[in-house]
Amino acid sequence: MTFQGFSQSNKKGFYKGEGSRQVHLDFHTTEKLENIGKSWNKDEWQQTLKDGHVNSINIFAKGHHGWAYYNTKIGKRHPNLKFDLLKAQIEANKEIGVSSQAYVTVGWNVLDGKEHPEWVSTGKDGKNTFAEMEAKSKPGEHFSWGWPNMYPEGPYMEHLLKHTEEIVKNYDVDGFWFDIVPVGNINYNEYSKKDMEANGIDWNNEEEAWAYHCKKMHTYFQKTNALIKKYKPNATIYYNWTTPISNKRIVDEHYDQYNTKQDLEDLPTTWAGYDVFPVRAKYYANTGKPIVAMSGKFHSAWGEFGGFKHKDAIWYEAASMLSYGAMANFGDQLHPTGKLEKATYDNIGHAYEYIEKIEDYSLNSKHLAKTAIWLSFTGRDNDLTKMLLEKQVNFVVANNLNDWSDLKLIILNSDVKLNEEETIKIQAFVDKGGKLFILEKGAFENGKWKFDIGATYLGDATADVYYTLVSDKLTEDLIQSPFLNRYPAVRVQPEAGTEILAKIHEPYFNRTVEHWTSHDNTPYNTKAAAHPAIIRNGNIVWAAHRLERNYGKEGSRVHKQLFYNALKQVLTDPFVEADLPSSGRVNLLHQPQENRYVVHLTYATPHQRGRAKVIEDLVPLYNVNVRVDFDEKIKKVYTIPDKMELKMKKVGNQLEVVVPEFRCHSGVVYEY
Repeated sequence: MTFQGFSQSNKKGFYKGEGSRQVHLDFHTTEKLENIGKSWNKDEWQQTLKDGHVNSINIFAKGHHGWAYYNTKIGKRHPNLKFDLLKAQIEANKEIGVSSQAYVTVGWNVLDGKEHPEWVSTGKDGKNTFAEMEAKSKPGEHFSWGWPNMYPEGPYMEHLLKHTEEIVKNYDVDGFWFDIVPVGNINYNEYSKKDMEANGIDWNNEEEAWAYHCKKMHTYFQKTNALIKKYKPNATIYYNWTTPISNKRIVDEHYDQYNTKQDLEDLPTTWAGYDVFPVRAKYYANTGKPIVAMSGKFHSAWGEFGGFKHKDAIWYEAASMLSYGAMANFGDQLHPTGKLEKATYDNIGHAYEYIEKIEDYSLNSKHLAKTAIWLSFTGRDNDLTKMLLEKQVNFVVANNLNDWSDLKLIILNSDVKLNEEETIKIQAFVDKGGKLFILEKGAFENGKWKFDIGATYLGDATADVYYTLVSDKLTEDLIQSPFLNRYPAVRVQPEAGTEILAKIHEPYFNRTVEHWTSHDNTPYNTKAAAHPAIIRNGNIVWAAHRLERNYGKEGSRVHKQLFYNALKQVLTDPFVEADLPSSGRVNLLHQPQENRYVVHLTYATPHQRGRAKVIEDLVPLYNVNVRVDFDEKIKKVYTIPDKMELKMKKVGNQLEVVVPEFRCHSGVVYEY
C-alpha cells in the first residue's frame, strides 16, 4: 500500500496542509519531569505514524504548563528538553508526507500566569481560582484539575502574537491549532476593568461587559489570522471552543469565521455520548469549510495516560466521522520521553487503514435531506436529534443552510426562539408549501405562536402529569391506552377545522399531601380533556408536550414512537430510508462533482459501563434494505469499501437495494 500524505490529499480538494487521518498529540509537561524528549527517535516516530496510517498531526509548540518545545526568544523552552523538539518533529513529518500543525495554548498557561499574575483572568471579586486552589491544597494530597485562566488582551495578547510570529517565521508548519480560547468568559482582572472604564464600558453591567468582551475576542482573532497569513497564506487555522452548538451567545458571534476548518472536539465515552457529533457536523458543514471530527484514543478522560479504547471502538468512531463528511482526528498524549506508543497507533491504524479506503466517498460532500431541524442552541437539541437518529430520519440543519430548495419539512423543538427575520423566512417557506412540526413552546412569544398552529393558547399546565391517547392515525407501534407524560403539556383551544391527532387525559387530581393515591402518580380521568396533545392545521403539526424532553429524561420508547408517528404526518418522500435497528445510523452525502450519492450506514451499540459509554460488540447486520428517491437516473449501485455491485428494484417512486451484510460500516454508492 502506498502511504498517502497531505500533498496527495490536496488533489481531492482538502485545504493545503490538511490531512484526512489526523492525530492531536497532547504534550503538557511540568518542569518537575526530567528527560523530556530523551527517547525521541526520528525513524521510530516516522514508522509509528506510517503504521497508524496518519497523514496529519497537531504537535506542541507550547502547552498548558507554559513551556515551549522549540528554541524560543519570546518564551522559555522546557528546562529539561535538550533540543528543538518541534523542529525535529516537523522535519521528520515532511519526509513522510505528514502535515504538521503547531499547537499553542491560549487560555490555560501556568508559567506565564505565575510570572505575570496581572495577566491572569479573575471574576468581579478579583479572585484567581487557580491560586486559591494551590493555596488550599495540603502537601502530599491529590491535586485536582485546574489551570490559571488567561485572556488574550493587552500585554498577554501581544505575548501570544509574538509567539505565533516566531513560530510561523522560523518553522515550516502547515497550520496552527489554538486551544482553550476563552470566548465564553468575561475577564474582570484589573487590566480589563481599567480598559473597560477607559472605553466607557460599565463593567458591572453584564450586557455591556459581554459586548466588549466579544469585540476584544474578534480583535484577537483578526490580528492572529493576519499575522499567520502574512507569512503563510495557505496555513490552516483553528481556535478551539469556537464551534459549539449549545451556547447561543457564542454561536451568534460567528467566531468560526476565523477558522479555515471546523474542528469538533469530543470524547463520546464520557462527555455527551455518541449522538452529539452528527448534528454538530451538519451545522458546521453549512459554513462551507472542511469539518474535522475529534475524538480520543482515551477511554474516560482527555489526556489520560494509559487509557485505551478498543480498536473496534476507534474503527466505529472513525467510520462515523467519515459518514458525516468529516476528516478524522484522534487525540493521543505523547509520553514525556517523546516516544510514541506502538499500541496506540496499532489501534488507530486499524481504523485509519479502513477509512483510507472510503474517504474519497465521504470528503468534499454535501449533506442532503428533505427534513431539517432548527437548532435552539440550548442543549435541548440533542434530545430531539437523538430521536431522529434512532429512527434513521436523515436531516440537515436549517439555521445556517443557504439553499432550502430541497427542504420539505422543518422541525422546531420546544426551546426554539425566532427573531423577526427568521420568522419571515420560515413563514415564506410555509407559504410555498413547506411543512412544520412544532414542539410545545417552539416559536412562541407573547402568548401565541409565530405560525398558525390552529389553536389558541390557554395557559401552561395545571396538572402535575398528563396522559396521551392517540387517534387511529398515530397507532403504529403504540398502545391505544392513555400513557404517561411526566412533563405536563401546554393547554390550547383548537380552532374549527383543526384536526385532533392525540388527546390528553388529566389525572383525577395533582399528587399533594392533601390528595394522593398509590405509590407514584394519580391515575387518569377516563374523560379526555378539552385541550389536545397533538393537532394538525394544514401543513403544521403541533405537539403540546416537550416530546424531546420526555424522551431525553425518561427514555421511554412510547414517547419516541409518538414523536415519530406525529412527524410522519408531514414527513413525506424522503431521499433515503434504511431498515436498521435503533442503534443504526444513516446519512446521505452528495458528491455532484463525481456524479454520485453515497448512503453511509453504521451500526454499533454503546453500553453504559460505569461512567463511560463503551462500544464492545460490533455485531454484523444482514439483508439491510435501503430505499432512495433521487431525480437522476441511477446507472450503478455498489457498496464500499468492497465495491460489490447491488441489484436495483423499483418500489413505487423509490429504488430499493439490499445490502447482504456489513459490520460497523458500509457505504452504498449511487452513480448517475
